Amino acid sequence: MHEEILKVNNVSFRYAEQDVIKNVSLTLHRGELLGLVGPNGSGKSTLLKLILGLLPLRRGEVYWFGVPLSRFREWPRIGYVSQKASSFNTGFPATVEEVVLMGLTAKLGLFRRPGRRERRAVEDVLELVGMEEFKKRTIGALSGGQQQRVFIARALVTDPEVLILDEPTVGVDMRSEERFYELLEKLHRERALSMILVSHDLGVVSQKMDTIACINHELFYHGTAEHFRDVQDEVVLKTYGREMQVITHSHAYGSHRRPAFEACWDDQRAYVRGESDAPEKEAFKQTEQGRSSMQATRAEKEEPTLVGGDQH
Repeated sequence: MHEEILKVNNVSFRYAEQDVIKNVSLTLHRGELLGLVGPNGSGKSTLLKLILGLLPLRRGEVYWFGVPLSRFREWPRIGYVSQKASSFNTGFPATVEEVVLMGLTAKLGLFRRPGRRERRAVEDVLELVGMEEFKKRTIGALSGGQQQRVFIARALVTDPEVLILDEPTVGVDMRSEERFYELLEKLHRERALSMILVSHDLGVVSQKMDTIACINHELFYHGTAEHFRDVQDEVVLKTYGREMQVITHSHAYGSHRRPAFEACWDDQRAYVRGESDAPEKEAFKQTEQGRSSMQATRAEKEEPTLVGGDQH
């Protein structure tokens, strides 16, 4: 068994009188890729903020590298790309190099200027993510996928042992998403990073991650991705509260294969995202038993379907 890097034990959290996280327990081991999935508003981002000390931990326990969260100080060992990383002011007059250097602030302090070693570290991570030729370009001049790589570089510049990414593929096109997962595989292969990835894309997460945690305020599944694929219908029903079956087609993806489409539920709307990366809202209706059924179609093209109830 690999070293336990993160331990979350019976963590709960409330906003005002509403339970957001209830008795969640999970672990992350060295070299493990953990996918955290669940519907919008299920508490995924809140859980990340709790384990990173960004929200006060009042119930439960969190340990990093065997050290209680309240005493843990070695934050450069953990890289974090927040959900809001790409929603910054695009007019901000900082170059790619300067944005990545910001990741060293905690290590250097506010008043120490970066030296040759730090600038070399920036060059190394920009080369790692394939953005070294853009280092003098302003961050706002880049595409969404390129900005995403810069923020990952910023998280990597302290040479962390763990990388945490909160919804990193939101707002990028399909090709950028493919490149992102290729980059994750490269980072895992070359740096043996442990990772926590928050995503809505069940299909990709179940293929790319080692373990899966399904959360909707409570934890409904925490186990291997292989076992998840065997029980996903039951887990999805418990986590999302709807009887549905996701059927996907696959296409070549580098040296691997990945689902070409994902089926998602967002509150009361159902949609399928395909190769165009544009959500297509499709009508769905309630049956007499209160079950929902939705089928997405496109002209002259076979499409995946999302079916409910006892249909197969």
